[in-house]
Amino acid sequence: MTDSEAKTGGVGLRTADIIGRRLYQAGVRAAFGIPGGEVLSLVDGLEKAGIDFLLAKHENAAGFMAEGTHHLSGAPGVLVATVGPGAANAVNVTANAEQDRVPLIVLTGCVDPADTVTYNHQVFDHRAVFAPICKASFTVPDGNVAALIDKAIAIATEGRPGPVHLDVPIAVAAQIHDAPLPTPRVPRAPVAPAEGPDLETARRWLAEAERPLVIAGVDAVNGNAGEAITEFAKAFGAPVIASYKAKGLIADDEAMSLGGAGLSPLADKTLMPMIKDADYILLAGYDPIEMRAGWRDPWDAADKRVVELLAAPEYSYMHQAPISFVCDINEGIRAVSTGVTTRPTWPDSAPAKARQTLAGAYGQNEAWGPAAITTTIRKVAPRDTVVTVDSGAHRILLSQVWESFVPHAVLQSTGLCTMGCALPLATGAKLAAPERPVIAFTGDGGLEMVLGELVTLRDLKLPVVVVVFVDASLALIEKKQREMSFANAGVDMTETDFETVAKALGGNGVTVEDRGALEAAMRDALRADTYTVIAAKIPRGSYDGRI
Repeated sequence: MTDSEAKTGGVGLRTADIIGRRLYQAGVRAAFGIPGGEVLSLVDGLEKAGIDFLLAKHENAAGFMAEGTHHLSGAPGVLVATVGPGAANAVNVTANAEQDRVPLIVLTGCVDPADTVTYNHQVFDHRAVFAPICKASFTVPDGNVAALIDKAIAIATEGRPGPVHLDVPIAVAAQIHDAPLPTPRVPRAPVAPAEGPDLETARRWLAEAERPLVIAGVDAVNGNAGEAITEFAKAFGAPVIASYKAKGLIADDEAMSLGGAGLSPLADKTLMPMIKDADYILLAGYDPIEMRAGWRDPWDAADKRVVELLAAPEYSYMHQAPISFVCDINEGIRAVSTGVTTRPTWPDSAPAKARQTLAGAYGQNEAWGPAAITTTIRKVAPRDTVVTVDSGAHRILLSQVWESFVPHAVLQSTGLCTMGCALPLATGAKLAAPERPVIAFTGDGGLEMVLGELVTLRDLKLPVVVVVFVDASLALIEKKQREMSFANAGVDMTETDFETVAKALGGNGVTVEDRGALEAAMRDALRADTYTVIAAKIPRGSYDGRI
């Protein structure tokens, strides 16, 4: 299908064709899921529109693959799930999209309403399940389909992004339409803060600041505000703390970057004093849904000059800001800095000292361990490498240690913190950007949850590198049990031979236990034409004192 065909026609098209054409026009080139009889018309419509439907081994993984494509293409992700169990399997990744601010279109097939009067096999109320975890949920009608899909895309992508659910009855998917397609919605223009007393005060505070600080979050990532944040940081001598999702908005080798924060008490020992000492804080798209409980009220709102730029109103009450603008993040940064004269900042060189402390805080310089694994791979991997990280102790550590230089290059579940996401995220990322190296970091427990998706990598012929931190335990929870003086329960595993598993499932496999072997394995993996699993063995307790 050509781009011109996507924009024209409508007469004689099925509902499924219209949905496919509108999604294609929005930039979608791949959809993921597991087909069932109730979605066959939908799948056919997507394929005819030029969108590849790709088979995953589980709907949850399929949704993360869709998210991976979004981060590298900018288009919304598309997940297709059939009636009943297919839809139920899609719930976790949909909740993840809501909490992680991901524009995900969830298409579920459903039994026609008339049939449900006397037929209940596999039937439950999809919308009742999805509505609480989506920005919107609709049943697709037999008319106005183009308007509805345009509406769904707009809701999913505009403001603070999130998932939108469309329940498509079997007969409606095959319904033929005689009306031409309407003109698609024009995206709204960026919103700038209004001139007035609040903006004047924000500028005055910045002009008077001797210790300015920026905290950047996921709204800034979704708003593509990396360049604006970097320019602001350099111009005003303001160090930048990034949430995990915001890593790369300012390159980590910039002097003003203080790296990532969110879940590490060890990192907070260095970063929280910086926040306390700052006399001006700019919250650039900072969404506290990524942060642990220790980030509740990290400053005294009564006497701290804090200016907040948000894509949507913030109701968590994790923090307070005397001045808050709901606006485009780029426009907000431009507005608060317009006409403000720069001045020397941080006379005690605290940002440089903080960077020096953090550079060795996690075991980066040790002979072996999770931080040594991370730094060794960073040395070998190209600058634009995309990494995905599963939930667990390794994610907290890697989010501090891994140096990222561009946005959308460290992908993880940060709001919901769900396990099993790294491998499918990497699959989607590699599909959308085949020219970039993609590495999935996972714990052994996380990989065992999604081992079947190694077969997906094999079938799609994607040379993703999968690095497994092997300690035969759910390390983060085991650590918490010990700290609470509880006996281990449900956290210990028998060690899996991932090298053999990878080879049996059509990929390469290697086991490493030192930096030299890891570096050699990584160099080989980055040149390989199929996926590689690198099992990096570490002792239990390797994260103690490191996160």
